[in-house]
Amino acid sequence: MLLISLMLALSVFLAACSGKDDKEDAGTKDTEKKDDKTEETEGDDPAEEEEELTFPLDVSNSEATIENGSLNYALVSDTPFEGTLNPVFYSGKPDADVMQFFDEALLATDGDYLITNEGAAQFEVSNENKTIAITIGDNVNWHDGEPVKASDLLYAYELLGHPDYTGDRYTYTIYNVEGMEAYHKGEADTISGIEISDDEKTITINYLEASPSLLSGIWTSPVPRHYLGDVTKGEVTHEDIVESEKIRTTPIGFGPYKVEKVVPGESVQYVRNEDYWRGKPALESIVLKVVTSASVLKELEAGKIDIATVPADQYLNAKELTNTELLAKVDLAYTYIGFKLGKWDEKAKENITDPESKLADKRVRQAMWHAMNNEVIGEKMYHGLRFPATTLIIPVFDSFHDAENPGRPYDPDKANELLDEAGFKDVDGDGIREDADGEPFVLNFASMEGGEVAEPIATHYMQNWEAVGIKVQLTDGRLHEFNSFYDMVEADDPKVDIYQGAWGTGSDPDPSGLYGRTASFNYSRYTSEENDRLLKEGTSEKAFDPEYRKGIYNEWQELMVEEVPVAPTVYRYATTLVNKRVANYSIDQSSDNFDPWVWGVTSEDPVVD
Repeated sequence: MLLISLMLALSVFLAACSGKDDKEDAGTKDTEKKDDKTEETEGDDPAEEEEELTFPLDVSNSEATIENGSLNYALVSDTPFEGTLNPVFYSGKPDADVMQFFDEALLATDGDYLITNEGAAQFEVSNENKTIAITIGDNVNWHDGEPVKASDLLYAYELLGHPDYTGDRYTYTIYNVEGMEAYHKGEADTISGIEISDDEKTITINYLEASPSLLSGIWTSPVPRHYLGDVTKGEVTHEDIVESEKIRTTPIGFGPYKVEKVVPGESVQYVRNEDYWRGKPALESIVLKVVTSASVLKELEAGKIDIATVPADQYLNAKELTNTELLAKVDLAYTYIGFKLGKWDEKAKENITDPESKLADKRVRQAMWHAMNNEVIGEKMYHGLRFPATTLIIPVFDSFHDAENPGRPYDPDKANELLDEAGFKDVDGDGIREDADGEPFVLNFASMEGGEVAEPIATHYMQNWEAVGIKVQLTDGRLHEFNSFYDMVEADDPKVDIYQGAWGTGSDPDPSGLYGRTASFNYSRYTSEENDRLLKEGTSEKAFDPEYRKGIYNEWQELMVEEVPVAPTVYRYATTLVNKRVANYSIDQSSDNFDPWVWGVTSEDPVVD
């Protein structure tokens, strides 16, 4: 579920996260990934309608931008942002939204989310795709004036692989580094596969295996060792860094804007980085503030904010505003229902599936997916801006999404058939099934608050399941705030049997960061040898052949539809409203105007509705 408000200009961060993570809320919460499609009237063919959907990706304002403009950016969220403003340690999308203006990765990415030589550093791959050399360009400096060094990128790897690291980003592209496993286990003080040049400009990373993820999921976000202190020398601990004001209220990066002031959880003021490596940023300042999903349209209408993602449940009103432009595209995200199947072993750092878990019988999970009417969710609650999901690789990854796999479409009869087959019968005639042992079967469902449709969606699914005889009740009898929700899900709280979440997938199609045996984000805790095999093959040297990789990922999608550790519910369109004074702005990853450093305004005062 990771912060449903997915990335807007965050592919750099997401790629840095090995292509997975960013937490988003599910339900429809603040940062919910707005999937926005266009309306479909009852009786229309959804597939046919989908093909006709067209939204602009760029603003139409072509006037010259003013020299000292200021832009107001909304972080649409019903809860405060956490404030862990460091790419190694943050976990939520809201924090990534904050970081996008002051920090970035060394390597840029193109429209296909592949690394390029257009960023602050250039790269060269060698040794049969097992080695990458990254050379930092000139005038790439931290905001305190210190140059960004190759050892700063090394420091990110040292933090991620450190035995004391408790974050979620020790994933394949990190532990595939030569010598990383020994370092991670505390058996070595250094990472043997990483070398630094004498001039601190070039870092060379050697990998155990060649993998296509090298080009789409490699970590290139450095960390300022001189500023935060050195964990490897015992100057600070990981906890010191996470709790430090140096990442919570006075963080530095090398991006286009500097952090001037942070009001924790509420707002951030940025000023132009005059020494930015690309040149002078277009805006003099940016103000980011948290705006609730309920008030975002009023703020836009009054011109108090210039850019905001828009909850899909407010789409009909959003498109009527006359002072903004509506941009939208299919998002790098999906919503899902997760089934708790085991626990996270903190000592072993891996997921342990429990064969005796309440939902161990996959037929029950299959039935619950068939029982969910996701088309109604998309059409009625999101005005057609979300559409039924079929597999766990999203349509944005056109080369790897299996469009021929139907998933488990809404089919109550099939759901009833599967439950009967599993031995779940209504023993006492009350309309609710008992389990295969004749014992009461009640599931606790965790879902997040936020937005107007969060509660109706949760109620809708509970009614769907009740219609096939499964009793489901909300955990603690209510929806939960974003942070407390994830506290429960991440901790495998026994009060949670199923949960509704959403993932921002990142720019790498490799799903191992979300569903691998050692992936802490694998909240269902599902594991199997076949899952291990397919995920490994999907990032193997043979997977440089796109057709081979496509075949492997088709097999993996089929496995997930069969095993159902999670049931994808809807894909989405991400929609953004932009004040008409904004110029040089795009939500298209391949556009030059995707980067915040070129965003500008053409007048001091915003256009008011």
